[in-house]
Amino acid sequence: MPEDHRPRVRLFGEVLAHWARERPADTALVYGDRTWTWAEFDERVRRLSGALAAAGVGRGDRVAFVDKNHPACLETTFAAAGIGAANAVVNWRLSGDELAYVLADAGAKVVFVGAELLPAVEAVRDRLPAVERVVVVGDEYESLLTAEPLGPQELDEDDGVLVMYTSGTTGFPKGAVLTHRSVLAHGIAAGTAFPIGPGDVNLVAMPLFHVGGSCYAVSGFLYGEPSYLTREPDAASLFAALKAGITHAFLVPAVVAGIAQAGEQAMQAFSTMKYLCYGASPMPLPLLRKALAAWPDVRFAQVYGMTELSGAVTALDPEAHRDESHPERLASAGTALSGVDIRIVDPVTLEDADAGEVWIRTEQRMAGYLGNPEATAETIVDGWVRTGDVGRLDDGGFLFLEDRVKDMIITGGENVYSPEVERVVAEFPGVAEVAVIGVPDERWGEQVKAVVAGEQLDADKLMEFCRERLAHYKCPRSVDVVEALPRNATGKILKRSLREPYWRDRSRNV
Repeated sequence: MPEDHRPRVRLFGEVLAHWARERPADTALVYGDRTWTWAEFDERVRRLSGALAAAGVGRGDRVAFVDKNHPACLETTFAAAGIGAANAVVNWRLSGDELAYVLADAGAKVVFVGAELLPAVEAVRDRLPAVERVVVVGDEYESLLTAEPLGPQELDEDDGVLVMYTSGTTGFPKGAVLTHRSVLAHGIAAGTAFPIGPGDVNLVAMPLFHVGGSCYAVSGFLYGEPSYLTREPDAASLFAALKAGITHAFLVPAVVAGIAQAGEQAMQAFSTMKYLCYGASPMPLPLLRKALAAWPDVRFAQVYGMTELSGAVTALDPEAHRDESHPERLASAGTALSGVDIRIVDPVTLEDADAGEVWIRTEQRMAGYLGNPEATAETIVDGWVRTGDVGRLDDGGFLFLEDRVKDMIITGGENVYSPEVERVVAEFPGVAEVAVIGVPDERWGEQVKAVVAGEQLDADKLMEFCRERLAHYKCPRSVDVVEALPRNATGKILKRSLREPYWRDRSRNV
């Protein structure tokens, strides 16, 4: 769509108000057998803003949402933003201790929770002193929408709208505060690489607790076209979305792998799409080549980014995907989106380098980590965000990612930080030392492996021990028991040496 069709807005909530005026009767959102027009969706959001204000939620506060994908989560984000508050969208897969930590760290006054997740929240309720009310999504939630609609408020572009949790250097999650400015900047930049126009329907299937869910959803809203929301990215939901006429989608490679494994009929069904955007982890080249061949009319776009940047900052565009003169660029993360600057910096000297840590400067960056100025200062340096990824740029400006400064593992689009898992593994009887690494997985991109030294260790019992204390996607899928972990002269564990045998023949190591 030409850029002049996009509303010129300063604040997040002004997007809905604009389309409610311009296209009141057009479809804004589809979920299952329910649809909402722009006018209906905008009014629901304004009523929820009124209910939150009446409950004492104000500028600078947080609410939280714990559920699988549901329209109420999107409404809550817009409604909270309308009064200067932020919605902490919580990963519903977290274990009890993790859930308690995140909700307490967010300091949410009101927690919205799906009925099936209510027992998990109730189990930690006594550890959440800031929570004044828990609202169950359903009839109780709908009762809030009888409140008087709230009008426009005096807000700032740098007020928070979302708090998205990402793992941190201590092994505990950190809440990245995304603002009106950063989320809108991302929507605009993503729209230039992944254009949505008249007649298009945007599928929002990835979890809303990821930027690939919540921030991606903004693109459809920003450009005034319908969004189709699924509760989960399962086969039945995806085929229903295709039947409903979706044209655009963002999927993680693990979902694309599932489609490919489902057979010829499934592959044929997805060939009707206009755009397929993928990211959060690399797509194995054999799978990507298979999809490109099976879907010759689909325009592919790969994106690279991070939570702290509100989502994507680079894109490998459709033309580059099918550029036979540069097949090597299929292994790249593409080029910078509009409004994004990239530096390659030696992580030790902090000087520009041919290969080094990837630094990003853009209005898409977070305000900082909630309540954690020290971690914020480590990540944002003179306006640049240190990604923790090691990469290089080719002569065409294509970014190639080759390693990580941080020990982040990305499995099925989920970020797992090694110290978080190591902290739990170390508690298992008999473990003397542990290193957690990511190893290749054809479906999930990476899987978690624990390498441990100790005596009388039962790998199966160790994995079971972890599953009782961590979200399952964080748990080791395999365990190697060794006599001792490799270390350098200063005693630091050489994780690169542990990873090297598994990644040796791979075109990308991230």
